[in-house]
Amino acid sequence: MDLKDLFKDITNLAQKEVTVEGWIRNHRDQKTFGFIDFSDGTTQEHLQIVYDEEIPNFNDIKKMLVGCAIKAVGTIVKSSGKQAYEMKASKIVLLGNCPEDYPIQPKHHTREFLREQAYLRPRTNLFQAVFRVRSIAAYAIHKYFQERNFVYVHTPLITSNDGEGAGEMFKLTTFDFENIPKTKDGNIDYSKDFFGNKVGLTVTGQLEAETFALAYKKTYTFGPTFRAENSNTKVHASEFWMIEPEVAFCDLEGDMDLMEDMLKYVVKYVLDNAPLEIDFFDNYVEKGLKNKLEKLINSKFTRIDHEDVIKLLKEAPVKWEFEPEFGEDIAKEHEKYITEYFDGPVFIKNWPKDIKAFYMKQNADGKTVAAVDLEVPGAGELMGGSEREADYTKLKTRMEELGIDPNSMDWYLNLRKYGGCVHSGFGMGFERLLIYLTGVDNIRDVIPYPRTPKSCDY
Repeated sequence: MDLKDLFKDITNLAQKEVTVEGWIRNHRDQKTFGFIDFSDGTTQEHLQIVYDEEIPNFNDIKKMLVGCAIKAVGTIVKSSGKQAYEMKASKIVLLGNCPEDYPIQPKHHTREFLREQAYLRPRTNLFQAVFRVRSIAAYAIHKYFQERNFVYVHTPLITSNDGEGAGEMFKLTTFDFENIPKTKDGNIDYSKDFFGNKVGLTVTGQLEAETFALAYKKTYTFGPTFRAENSNTKVHASEFWMIEPEVAFCDLEGDMDLMEDMLKYVVKYVLDNAPLEIDFFDNYVEKGLKNKLEKLINSKFTRIDHEDVIKLLKEAPVKWEFEPEFGEDIAKEHEKYITEYFDGPVFIKNWPKDIKAFYMKQNADGKTVAAVDLEVPGAGELMGGSEREADYTKLKTRMEELGIDPNSMDWYLNLRKYGGCVHSGFGMGFERLLIYLTGVDNIRDVIPYPRTPKSCDY
């Protein structure tokens, strides 16, 4: 029986015999009895298993160490300890032994140490909670979109499209590095490579998702993306997951409506379906986390133009480390001030054209584009999106201005020619969301096997 099901129905199971299978998390053996702290990974809750010398293999059970896999049969009884119920064992069978040098002992381990034991860290309380919330949040995202007629599209991981500035690509090749074929003028001859041209790992699924939005009206992609950036920060990784919806017949205002509604839905779903994990994070990781998440659900998200944000920042009674300037991006300190000023999440919209991507709709002023970033208290930027440029001529001209060869992306341009329409979308880094949901502030600790510069273990 799974512990999750057992604890759901534990009052009705009192005085009944059950069988559980899992692992020893702690073991305190006395002369004539012992206590096993037992977990099977299906819930954050642990079961205390009590045994005494009447059990047939008492001496063998006493030798079972932390980490051992066991099967226990026994009766659920009321406990005299801090837990409400425990198991009085009638049978305990060793299913998988574990030696004394098992790295995950019942003591405090630093997150840095546990990253070195990434294959074992899901057995700790912290990472049991983190990766269960990751699973629940992923399900909530799919549930949200599927309930609203979105089509889930698997965009390619191997691509010749570099996302045009979304980030540095990892190159992909089957060439023998000791014998790379060259053309007559000395350049690499990609025609001899596996795909016959230059390809890499995707930095975004957005452009391909747009093609499906203009067939299905509402679509989304949710999968891994790759950035070959040498960034050693708490929020950057070389492999991470992105949620990227694209919606036809949707302008920037509709895009913001979708961003707000989806985020509130996912946060509420996690609060409702991972209460033990949220309480754990609130107690041991980030004090006030639960209140922060509940406040977001009940907040009305502010919408304000980038130009007005810069004015507000310039008039603020603050000495900035980085002075805010019109036409430029904003810094972390600015994001923090803005969310505190409005006491909640803030959509910053209509950004300067020159600092945004080529595919964003150009506004009538000729200086800005219909782009938006969502800033949330305590985390800064969480999502970014835009209305996409629907005018063929404007898009082509913009590509040429930025040195992008329109012929290399004729398929993308043709979307504007063949039944194109107003359409919008956004992207959200899944790990950024998990950092916000859990309070665990390092991306390396919310993804099972982090890929970062100089680190690709397992």
